[in-house]
Order: sequence, then structure tokens, then C-alpha cells
Amino acid sequence: MKIITLVRHAKSSWNHPGLSDRQRPLNARGERDAPDMGRRIVAHGIRPSLIITSPATRAWTTAGIIASEIGYPTEFLQREDSLYLASLDDLLGAVVAQDSGFNNLMVVGHNPGLTEFANFLVPGLTNNLPTAGVVSVQIDRDDWNLYQQPMAELLAFDYPKLVN
Repeated sequence: MKIITLVRHAKSSWNHPGLSDRQRPLNARGERDAPDMGRRIVAHGIRPSLIITSPATRAWTTAGIIASEIGYPTEFLQREDSLYLASLDDLLGAVVAQDSGFNNLMVVGHNPGLTEFANFLVPGLTNNLPTAGVVSVQIDRDDWNLYQQPMAELLAFDYPKLVN
């Protein structure tokens, strides 16, 4: 069994027109939501053995904040260039490339690819994975080859505006 957790980056700022899309930082709401979602990830019992993230500043920062909140060493965060604005195929490729020795993988990235990936794992789950949203599933596999749709059990679907 494997667990995969998808995290969309927290809310980003558009207040710096001179920055490239990759360089956009989190805004105040994103800086508030990311640690809150980290604490909620802990409450859901999600403990990734590997976190891979888009290299975009907003994703990298979100991954770092969440890693700090869940007790994951930030120096072990792995930037994956293919996760920047990744399609479902790009996301599947990044996941398939991971060592099967990791049983609990977290992927931090962007929409629309993450929403598509969430719906690939749990058909009909959502029309939109919100910023700082989290989807975690357990899959009935011994490796990360997800090219064929796996049997998946939803463990968590959470986002900042969801009232529990």
C-alpha cells in the first residue's frame, strides 16, 4: 500500500508585476493558510516519507512551511522541475519516477494539473482543488506506477475554507 498526498500551493501574490510567474511569492492569506494546513495535515495523520515540489517560489515556500509544521526536515525537500504547471501526464511521470521504498509521498504543485490528478485518483472528487488544498489517498499498489488508474481510498480532502 502507498499513500499519496497532493497539495496545491497556498495563495500567491500578484503585487509584484516585475516578477516572473515562477517567482511569485505567497500573499498574506497564503502565509496564514500554509501553516494552518500543515497542522491539519498532522491532524489527518499524514506523515510523508518524501515531499517533492514544483520549483516555483509559491510552491516551494508552501512545501517548506508545511514541512516545518509536520516535522519533515526542510533540507530533504526535493524540487522537481517537471511539477511547474504540470499536466496530469507530467504529474504521473514525476510520481512514477520515485523510488518504491518511499511509501508516503507528498506532491506540492499547481492547478489545473493537481485537480485533474485528484479526480484521476478519486473520480468526481472536485471541480477545483483550492489554494492550500490537500487530497490524500491510499492506493493498493507496491510501487508508484500509477499510469493505470489505481484502486484508491480517500483519506483526506481538506482546504482552508472547509469548516470541520
